[in-house]
Amino acid sequence: MNKLPFRQVSILPNSIAKEPTFTKPSVSVNLEPRNRNPIPIPHRTIPEPKGQDLDFVNVVNSHLIHSDWAKLDSLANGLTAFRVKHILLKIQKDYVLSLEFFNWVGAHKPTSHTLETHSMILHILTKYRKFKSAESILRKILVPGSIDLPPKLFEAILYSYRLCDSSPRVFDSLFKTFAHMKKFRNATDTFCRMKDYGFYPTVESCNAYVSSLLDLHRADVALTFYREMRRCRISPNVYTLNMVMCAYCRVGKLENAVEVLEKMESMGFSPTIVSYNTLIAGHCDKGLLSSAVKFKNLMVKNGLHPNVVTFNTLIDGFCKQGKLPEANRIFSEMKALNVAPNTVTYNTMINGYGQAGNSEMGSRLFEEMSKDRVSADILTYNGLILGLCKEGKTKKAAYLVKELDRKNFVPNASTFSALVGGQCVRKNSDRAFLLYKSMVRSGYHPDEHTFKMLLSSFCNNRDFDGAVEVLKEMFERNFVPDSGILSDLCLGLQRCGKEKWVELLCTEMEARRLIPQGFDMAKIICCVEENDNSLGNM
Repeated sequence: MNKLPFRQVSILPNSIAKEPTFTKPSVSVNLEPRNRNPIPIPHRTIPEPKGQDLDFVNVVNSHLIHSDWAKLDSLANGLTAFRVKHILLKIQKDYVLSLEFFNWVGAHKPTSHTLETHSMILHILTKYRKFKSAESILRKILVPGSIDLPPKLFEAILYSYRLCDSSPRVFDSLFKTFAHMKKFRNATDTFCRMKDYGFYPTVESCNAYVSSLLDLHRADVALTFYREMRRCRISPNVYTLNMVMCAYCRVGKLENAVEVLEKMESMGFSPTIVSYNTLIAGHCDKGLLSSAVKFKNLMVKNGLHPNVVTFNTLIDGFCKQGKLPEANRIFSEMKALNVAPNTVTYNTMINGYGQAGNSEMGSRLFEEMSKDRVSADILTYNGLILGLCKEGKTKKAAYLVKELDRKNFVPNASTFSALVGGQCVRKNSDRAFLLYKSMVRSGYHPDEHTFKMLLSSFCNNRDFDGAVEVLKEMFERNFVPDSGILSDLCLGLQRCGKEKWVELLCTEMEARRLIPQGFDMAKIICCVEENDNSLGNM
């Protein structure tokens, strides 16, 4: 009987395993223990070939050994699943020949392939550690997406396991492929069924699963799975712990993330640049910039050199809070340490100054960027255009839009939004609305900020008819208008004698459930009715 895979002893601290507790996620993660004692691995045999089957198998085997593929082609019509299985068993010690034969069958008589023949080639490939080839075959089987295929495939692999004298890596490969394909329910089910038979995935495959969960913003599920890894005594590596820190940061458990870093060394791991960058990003996302800087300093103290990601993260954090002097200080420190700023660095700085309406600094950075031969992209130009538009310099902004064409950059939603904002600054609400229309025709979706600028501009210009048109566009896209601007619009319509419009707008908002918080609709309608009554008494 084959030995079951060795279960590694975990050295993770108990404190990490306790946190956090989550509500049921939409991704299936039923990782409760099933059987403490593994189920014996079933052993199935297949009948020995006789007569014509035996002759066919021997002839094909001979041709394969001599690489006589021309003679094999003439035998393709005689292939059956039974014969293919026996041929694979005969040549299984040569994984290259096995794979060539498997592919040849797929090309000449694909109906001879079954789940059993697929499971056999998977056993052969994984036994010889050809995991990429095994995953390629698994992906081809799983792409069609039949619901009952994954459990049937697991069973086919299980029942042919002893027949092919396989290794536990075949199940590990299946689990990892599901993780890479982001088929989380199938991955979870495979994980649980593996445990039933005493198999456990490698830490590398577990990392692939956690990474895929983080890619889909399911940090809660990733942490649940991490706790299950610990319970199964699957020892993590530094990559696992970095992802665990990332998951804790994403769910707002920064203290837990820091605790993982602090206990890394006692667990036999040295924190990497990624470890510190993860914590820096987590603290920046929460606006805790002083703590983020402390982790950067701690990184240096522990002999690690901050890289471009470290500095870009800090610069972005300061720019988002409008702390441009601090962002500039980090930018200067970066250059002093000979860490070359890249496109992301300059884009972040240019956009930061653009948001602040400082087009001059944005232009200086752009010149420096060009001088250092750092490639610009559409985001670079968007930042420059935004800065000009914030200052109402729409002609210069228009020149940059023409420059986009020459550089083969395509304007995007942010480009249009900045241009709309520029016209609003100049109180050209009609022109801003035309740009909005052009934006929609180009296939871009305006955001809430764009609508707010338009609505505010029309109201400030006392063009309430135009404001109503903007409001209708917002309703069509299910955007809730700003409460203060909406109140100004309703009062403006009333002063213009368009009380009926106010009633219609309120009715429409109520029907679409788009009434903004703090908007006193009853008070607005009451004012409309009072105006109607006063007009009727005149």
